[in-house]
Amino acid sequence: MQKNIFLKAVLILAVIGASCWYAFPLGKRIKLGLDLKGGMHLVLRVDMSNLTKEQKKEAPERALEKIRNRIDLFGVSEPSIHLQGENQIVVQLPGLTDREAALKLIGETALLEFKLVNTNMQEFSEALKGNIPEGYELRRVDKTQENVLLEKEAVLTGSTLVGANVGFDQSSFGEPYVNIEFNSEGAKKFADITTNNVGGRLAIVLDDKVLSAPRINEPIPSGKGVISGRFSPDEAKGLAIKLKTGALPAPIIIEEERTIGPLLGRDSVNKGISATIFGAVCVFLFMAVYYLLPGIIANIALVLNLLLILAGLGIFGATLTLPGIAGIVLTLGMAVDANVLINERIKEELRLGRPLRMAITNGYGKAFNAIFDSNITTLIAAFLLFQFGTGPIRGFAVTLSIGLLASMFTAVVVTRVIFELLLLNKAIKKLPMFGLIKDTKIDFIAKRKIFFTLSIFTVVLGLFIFFSKGQEMYGIDFAGGQIQEYRMDPVPAVEDIRNSLKEAGLSGSIIQRAKENMQDKAQKLVIIRTHEDAAASVEKNLKNSFPASKIDALRIEHVGPLVGKQLKDKALLALLYSLAGILLYIGFRFKHFDFAFAGIVALFHDVLVTIGFLALTSRTVDLLIVSALLTIAGYSINDTIVIYDRIRELMRFNRKVKLRDAINLAVNQTLTRTVLTTVLTLFVVISLFIFGGEILNDFAFSLLVGFISGIYSTIFIASPLILVLQRRRR
Repeated sequence: MQKNIFLKAVLILAVIGASCWYAFPLGKRIKLGLDLKGGMHLVLRVDMSNLTKEQKKEAPERALEKIRNRIDLFGVSEPSIHLQGENQIVVQLPGLTDREAALKLIGETALLEFKLVNTNMQEFSEALKGNIPEGYELRRVDKTQENVLLEKEAVLTGSTLVGANVGFDQSSFGEPYVNIEFNSEGAKKFADITTNNVGGRLAIVLDDKVLSAPRINEPIPSGKGVISGRFSPDEAKGLAIKLKTGALPAPIIIEEERTIGPLLGRDSVNKGISATIFGAVCVFLFMAVYYLLPGIIANIALVLNLLLILAGLGIFGATLTLPGIAGIVLTLGMAVDANVLINERIKEELRLGRPLRMAITNGYGKAFNAIFDSNITTLIAAFLLFQFGTGPIRGFAVTLSIGLLASMFTAVVVTRVIFELLLLNKAIKKLPMFGLIKDTKIDFIAKRKIFFTLSIFTVVLGLFIFFSKGQEMYGIDFAGGQIQEYRMDPVPAVEDIRNSLKEAGLSGSIIQRAKENMQDKAQKLVIIRTHEDAAASVEKNLKNSFPASKIDALRIEHVGPLVGKQLKDKALLALLYSLAGILLYIGFRFKHFDFAFAGIVALFHDVLVTIGFLALTSRTVDLLIVSALLTIAGYSINDTIVIYDRIRELMRFNRKVKLRDAINLAVNQTLTRTVLTTVLTLFVVISLFIFGGEILNDFAFSLLVGFISGIYSTIFIASPLILVLQRRRR
């Protein structure tokens, strides 16, 4: 036995060492998501409506290759570019700050055309009056706004280009231009065009924009030319990249855009970490004071649990996002719960007069089933969420899965080995622990009708408010549209901002002023919602209208209606599949679907109550809120299973006990654990709500409501409902 304990201790030390290796340094091992680091997330759709059946098969792959080449030449570090579905391309550009340049680089098809200019003044004058000759078009040069009459048919295209790079004209104060070079076929055509049209003008047209229309002074046989057009250095660089990589095979439509400024990303990280540390310190202090030595051992397990999560993220190369932080919050709660369950079981055994070693052994043995069932149930849900969810939800599922496995190991193995080592060395002879709630004998079943009625009223009222608000309840993730957030100091009046936006043609914008967190006395955030992509014009308008204000763009998110519907459908599908998995497992494990059905009802109760309170407080539902609802669902079912396990245990050892009595006894016996776990988890959630900043505020509010509803539904809904279902069955 002594040998086994030391082998386990060596194994634990090896795991700690390996975890430190894979977790640190954090900046190198763990990648932060764009919502924490800043950058751009784009979902692009390849418009194949005008392509032939052979072209449609190749277009997405060719578009992906062209976009990847452009981004590589643009110099973005660690970009992520991959196909999604049949015709979508997902692009992630971490740390990118020049939003307009990136969108222009990715979205433009880069169709370069050379068109001859009609220099006949009489025909040009008639064209200005509206009498445009057949085969011609009246256009305007993009930079100079000069009108030119062009031939519709291009005499040469960029398909024969072999090179493009930026040069600087020293005779005009270093103005940038783009050198181009054709292959032999293109060079011959270019030479013929310039030879036959000396004295005329040749317009250079990119993606239907006339960049310039220079005069042909002499034949150019070299196959080399220059494109000028009063470019900025960045514009010249972007044009050279697009010409070098070639035209896209089809137009690209930006279906979804999420641009997070580095300032907001840094704030989210700092506030999220600060809030989590504050909440965790509260948990550690409470555990140490309340459980004394077992509490200190539990705290060691919690620290190791966090280390294992970070190591797991490092091993799998996972990316930590805000929904991932939600997964950590849930696993922290479940890790606390496992340690509370064990300590409460040990306390029960000591009260029965068991020797210390036997009390610890029995405590772990009796707590194991509840810990195992609750963790496995949540793992099933996490697996199904990963299979059917979208990016943010999958990130939540990955973090949750790693955390659950880590909490099982730390709570069941690590703390047990520490106890055994202390016992072996005779370092402990007794385990004094406080008792928050003395033995209670409350008849929860007798009050079931009151609480059923209260719950039905609350859920129905919440759903009524939710559906009465309609599309107003959905964030842009699901409803589509655009949201822009700026930090302004000082912040102008909302009416002044609204009047300034009318100049940009955005009179229907929704404008909201907000605080960064609950400690802020002044409202420094301005949130603007529109139904169209107008971020550039809005920011320009704000800077022009309020020059005295310091303006920082924090985030810009744009979601098209098609992507919004897809995100909504996938989120709903992921939730339904995870609930189905929970239902099947509980039904199988407890040999009766009455337990499973009652647990699912309680889970739905908590989710719907949370949605009702979101509607009541005018908070919108987006992907981050969906992650919160999934967290609530996992926490709720975990709570319920602990009581179910106690009911099963009571009925197994006393077959004469009635179900009603078993339920009441189980709820009373686990009441301390239910209250303690919820209170300890709420330390972290309240900390996130108060100190976590504006981005995490709605998320933390949802968890706050859901976790409080969870303790209520576990006691007053899930447990009594089993009795009701079985009586109806009889």
